Amino acid sequence: MSGKSSQVPIHRLSRLGGLASLAGRVAGGMLAEGARQLAKGNKPSGKNMLLTPANIKRVADQLAHMRGAAMKMGQLLSMDSGDVLPAELTDLLARLRASANPMPAKQLSLVLRQELGEQWQQHFLDFTFKPMAAASIGQVHQAYHDNGDKLAVKIQYPGVKSSINSDVDNVATLLKMTGLIPSTVELTSLLAEAKNQLKNEADYLKEAAYLQRYRQHLATDHDYLLPDVYPALSSANILTMSFIDGEPIENLQTAPQSERDRVLGLMFNLFFRELFEFKLVQTDPNFANYLYNTQSKQLVLLDFGACRDYSNVLSDGYRALFRAAISNNQAAMGNALASIGFFSQTILAEQKIAVLNLVELACEPIRYNGAFDFGNSDLALRLRQAGTALSMKQNYWHSPPADALFLHRKIAGLYLLAARLQARVNVCQLLEPYLQQVITQQGCHV
Repeated sequence: MSGKSSQVPIHRLSRLGGLASLAGRVAGGMLAEGARQLAKGNKPSGKNMLLTPANIKRVADQLAHMRGAAMKMGQLLSMDSGDVLPAELTDLLARLRASANPMPAKQLSLVLRQELGEQWQQHFLDFTFKPMAAASIGQVHQAYHDNGDKLAVKIQYPGVKSSINSDVDNVATLLKMTGLIPSTVELTSLLAEAKNQLKNEADYLKEAAYLQRYRQHLATDHDYLLPDVYPALSSANILTMSFIDGEPIENLQTAPQSERDRVLGLMFNLFFRELFEFKLVQTDPNFANYLYNTQSKQLVLLDFGACRDYSNVLSDGYRALFRAAISNNQAAMGNALASIGFFSQTILAEQKIAVLNLVELACEPIRYNGAFDFGNSDLALRLRQAGTALSMKQNYWHSPPADALFLHRKIAGLYLLAARLQARVNVCQLLEPYLQQVITQQGCHV
């Protein structure tokens, strides 16, 4: 989190003006870099002029200043379009996931008065004005309830809701106008989905309801620890929860192998329960959404803004897809993907085969009989190469259905964390109860 606070631009024109001035500064930076290259006797390329460290910093700083949909759009693009964006921009956007400027105390006080009343402080024994974390939609503060309970208070930046549609459109225009996204990438469906997702995430009452549903689903499962909601101190723009201690999930890199394996096993097991049992999936793979309580050995689940309900058709479609992948039945995989909503557009035979091969590759951990060693696998690299080949060589740019897109982000996030923590997980065994299959010496058999 940046230590420097800045006023969140609230009005549409001020937000648009910020992006317009950014476009001008990026263009100016390109001209300056081109002049420098010419002075050195080099022939400047558009990409090299554009993707200078100074220009990349300009984009990151402006999105971090605007927060809200502008910043979230950058996050969505970095997760969903990593295969088609320049590596420099992907790295820049990735940094935005956990970096935003906090609100100044004056703006924060105004939000608290609007949401909890002029005497808002009477609800708290103590309220720490410096946030513990500041992200794209809001920032989190530590406080103590007047009954002594330790609290985490999530406060939304002002103007986020009203700026979602224009922010998403403006950022997409900016990124295309400056050439930071290839003009061949079709963003319409992604932009529409980004707006819907952001509107859901900006409704803290909806998030509170999702959290309560998860608490009910996991009420008897003591491997997971979830915060309590304080409804009297919550609104559409403020979410007050019990404070839960825990280590950032990435800190487990130094934990014993058995502990890392167990934690990732809990995460994969939860994902399968979400998809096949709850039909409700928390789709944001951000590592910051998880902590690990080293005393109780529980996985702490935090953010529930990006939850999505999944229909029986989709759940059954993925059940059929995993079964087909395990039995190496490409025809059945194609049927399952079609039931999920793939191949709805015109698609060439070789493109369909490339998609099937990519999905088969992504299912490698569930096909493996035993503990899959994520730390010693180059699966992420092979998936990236296959995705790039699909879009560049096969010219297949159609996005999968939105529900599938967000589910795949979640799976990719699990793979990434498992690789980061060098975990070994028997994914096939965890999936087995949901596919009604048996494990044999030869591997998973449907």
